[in-house]
Amino acid sequence: MTKNKKIIILGGIVLVIICIVIFAFLHQFSAPQRNAEQERITVNPTTTTTELIPKLKEQGYIRNERAFEFALRRRGGEIEPGGYKISKSMSAWKIAKILTSEPYMKWVVIPEGLRKEQIAEILAEHLGWNEQEKSDWITKFTAMKYDYLEGVYFPDTYLIPKDESGLDIAQRFIDKFNEEFTPYAEKFAAQNIKWTTALKIASLVQREAGSKDDMLFIAGIIWNRLLKEMKLEIDATLQYITGESGNWWGKVKPEYKQIDSPYNTYLYNGLPPHPICNPGLDAIDAVLNSTETECLYYLHDSNRQIHCAKTYEEHKANIEKYLK
Repeated sequence: MTKNKKIIILGGIVLVIICIVIFAFLHQFSAPQRNAEQERITVNPTTTTTELIPKLKEQGYIRNERAFEFALRRRGGEIEPGGYKISKSMSAWKIAKILTSEPYMKWVVIPEGLRKEQIAEILAEHLGWNEQEKSDWITKFTAMKYDYLEGVYFPDTYLIPKDESGLDIAQRFIDKFNEEFTPYAEKFAAQNIKWTTALKIASLVQREAGSKDDMLFIAGIIWNRLLKEMKLEIDATLQYITGESGNWWGKVKPEYKQIDSPYNTYLYNGLPPHPICNPGLDAIDAVLNSTETECLYYLHDSNRQIHCAKTYEEHKANIEKYLK
């Protein structure tokens, strides 16, 4: 065999080896299956990319973890928590592109104690609503039933499709409220307390309490005042009346106590016509299991510590001691 032939054969072998290596490398990026339906995967807010990649491999979406990590780095490597639609018939490059794009479902956290206007602002921010969509949620989709104007849009963490209608989102929150509130509703009914009454009180407790421990105590004082047919005189109701975008729960001014509104508990006896916020379970539980107390008044000092009084004279003394 001549020297030239040996070179040609050796070159051919090297070329074949290179082709095999390249094919094997590219194969790691290829789709694990030829035909497969799209499926939803959820990336939780606490899930890291390092945790996600092995799960994708385990569930059969990718062939090789390192290959996918390489594809992900080429796309920027940032995966936003949310819901995505991917398929086992997609390549690692395609899946990396989808996971580094905006998710079609967004995580939305609704804290306890917000009024529905604040919830609308959060939804608008996460789901890209315009002003009309936000207004519709406040004035239309959450105003269809008298007892559902406020208080039933349950605080929780939700995974919401970006294209879900405002009406469906409102119903989603109500469904969650019904799920969580039903065990309490039965207990309130056993004590001859309407669920709407309990929810109104819970909303006051939620806004007035400085801590979870305060809730039981404040609920007890509210019950005392209601049973004695005293005006509740709760500042949070004045905040609800005067709240506006950017300052929903602002500082209470003395002149607010003269505002003629059914929500003004300084002017009118009893509870406001509707809840003033959407309370959590701790506030609801406090209404059911309130602390027995002889106190009729309370205030919070600058450290948010609560101080109660049995008489108005004692209450005035507390004001002098803790607020002046």
